[in-house]
Amino acid sequence: MVEFARYYINFIRDFFANIGKFFKALFEAFADLLFNGVVEFFQKFSAASGSFTLLDWVMAFVVLVINLAFLVFVVLKLWQLITKYIKFSKKEFEKEELLEEITFLNTKTIELIDEKNKILALQIQKLGGAAADESGKPISYDRENKKEEYLGPSRFVKLIQVDKEYDNTVTAIHMKDEDMINLRELVSRFINFSASKLGLFYDRKIISAFFAGMATSKTMILEGISGTGKTSLPYAMGKFFSHDSSIIAVQPSWRDRAEMIGYLNEFTKKFNETDFLKSIYEATYRDDICIVVLDEMNLARVEYYFAELLSLLEMPDPDAWLIDIVPDNQPGDPKNFKNGKILLPQNVWFIGTANKDDSTFTITDKVYDRATPIEINAKAAYIDAPQTDGVTFSYDYLNDLFRVANKDNALSLKALENLEKLDQFITKNMKVTFGNRIMKQIRAFVPVYVACGGSEYEGLDYMVARKIFRKFESLNLPFLQNEINDLSALLDRLFGKNAFVECQAYLSNIKKQF
Repeated sequence: MVEFARYYINFIRDFFANIGKFFKALFEAFADLLFNGVVEFFQKFSAASGSFTLLDWVMAFVVLVINLAFLVFVVLKLWQLITKYIKFSKKEFEKEELLEEITFLNTKTIELIDEKNKILALQIQKLGGAAADESGKPISYDRENKKEEYLGPSRFVKLIQVDKEYDNTVTAIHMKDEDMINLRELVSRFINFSASKLGLFYDRKIISAFFAGMATSKTMILEGISGTGKTSLPYAMGKFFSHDSSIIAVQPSWRDRAEMIGYLNEFTKKFNETDFLKSIYEATYRDDICIVVLDEMNLARVEYYFAELLSLLEMPDPDAWLIDIVPDNQPGDPKNFKNGKILLPQNVWFIGTANKDDSTFTITDKVYDRATPIEINAKAAYIDAPQTDGVTFSYDYLNDLFRVANKDNALSLKALENLEKLDQFITKNMKVTFGNRIMKQIRAFVPVYVACGGSEYEGLDYMVARKIFRKFESLNLPFLQNEINDLSALLDRLFGKNAFVECQAYLSNIKKQF
């Protein structure tokens, strides 16, 4: 053990001696470089310069300047590196201090929020609301039992403004005697109103199809070439019914319902409300006709952002038309919310306008099958209409007109039999079938179309061309030339020669492609 101790002591002594020699050699090297070497350099230079010529002196001067510049450059770079390191260290130190301060502030914020929630829970208890749990947070908030209006900030700024606008406002519709007209008169009055007041001219067939479409579905698609008045038609309808239509410009970036309805910002705890949501919410206060226009609806994929509403509107019970907005109700939420949901009013129609060009998406069968398409491909002729005022219509009155039309103008037995034969032919030869949904829409559309002044076969022609024949676009038509010719002949045989003008025109366009 003594020998090992002696060895280890010598080892430590030699180790530190070597470290000392290292630093001594390093110091001597710097001394030689900065002091001894400089003196030796000048001595050698002095000895050699005795035999310098003029050219040698010039070269010596140039080299000396270059060496000095290099030395200055090295010193400056070292200085920059040192200062950067010092600044970096200082920033890191300040950053750590800032993070500590942020952590402290977050802790204080959480404590203040907890204290605020406890105070709010006590206030709710005093107002007759729900009890608070052990942590002091309210378990729930019952709007029906509240005794005072919540005066704090709301996460729904626009919708709360709607509540204020309709507060203590009578929204019931009191119709005048001159406004209690039938559907045929309604079509004529709109055409005259649009021409005399707005300078917009529409064909009677288009307007009849529009009202019949309203009776058929809550969703309609106005399509056709640009500049034919697709957007102006629902705009004029809003003016006619004394309640301006809400025109929502669809953006190409819309990918889901959040783009259309809005979303809750988890950071600010505010709901990013859209004009679409505001229009729907405002309709919950009204009893008249409310029209929401989705302008250029196929700039984005309709089945992406509108899928939820399409599914909701398919439900037979209107009480199930609930749109999820937020997970639950909170103090300060809009009055007409039900557990964070809005009940979609029945007096709302969604009218989409669509162009067919390279900048738009194709509207899929899922959307077409649930909506009523109306094509506007030509401008109507000028109408010298008398000055005509709009109407004050309640939703209930318009719905009664639709109900009476369905009762008085139900599809004839012959028309149903011919439709069945047409369905059998198309199913067998084209592998396309009507389906219960389309048949239900035809039964709703045609009677109202007849009540608006059209004929039964005109209404059938309109719906068959747009709801059934449109599906032929997905078929390999060049291989179905004989079937197309047979279908054209079948239409003449079942419904009369040239009775189905729209369908025959569609088939003629297909034949031109052969």
